[in-house]
Amino acid sequence: MSVASPCINVCRMDAANALCVGCFRTLDEIARWSRISDDDRRAILAAVEQRRVGRVPAGAPVCGDGER
Repeated sequence: MSVASPCINVCRMDAANALCVGCFRTLDEIARWSRISDDDRRAILAAVEQRRVGRVPAGAPVCGDGER
């Protein structure tokens, strides 16, 4: 069974970090997805999860010392 794409059909690139706002992949990762091995797909999914966890929601308040 093939590893499923993380695409959620919200395909818009965030210029600030060059990631898709829907799936958190780079353009290169999106373009290569259909041609890479399941092991490579799992590596991308692990990177996506790290990006998702590290994401601060847009509009989150910023404290005076720079922390959210």
